[in-house]
Amino acid sequence: MLISELAESTGVSPRALRHYEEKGLLIPDRDSSGYRDYSESDAIRVAQIRTMIAAGLGTSTIRRYLDCARTGDHGISLQMCPDLRAELDSLAERLDARQAELRRTRQRLTELESVD
Repeated sequence: MLISELAESTGVSPRALRHYEEKGLLIPDRDSSGYRDYSESDAIRVAQIRTMIAAGLGTSTIRRYLDCARTGDHGISLQMCPDLRAELDSLAERLDARQAELRRTRQRLTELESVD
């Protein structure tokens, strides 16, 4: 399928698909004219990429662990490949720290509102 067809079927813009290709996340075949030729497995790969991005993973992390992504009856999951657990734990720690910072900021705002 052409890039426009893959974009339509996955809900991802052609620009994003080209970005995934630039980052080494998606490697389409090329036809004799040089056009990208995507397969159904590329559509699955795009869904895996989108799920990983939505979970907060950056493209460099996704590139390292994309082969750990699995698509099954219950959606997309990650098989715990070597070092992946440490990456996910690190991301969770950064998110926890950011949440704590936001709570402190919200508390300071509340304190400002109550000053007469």
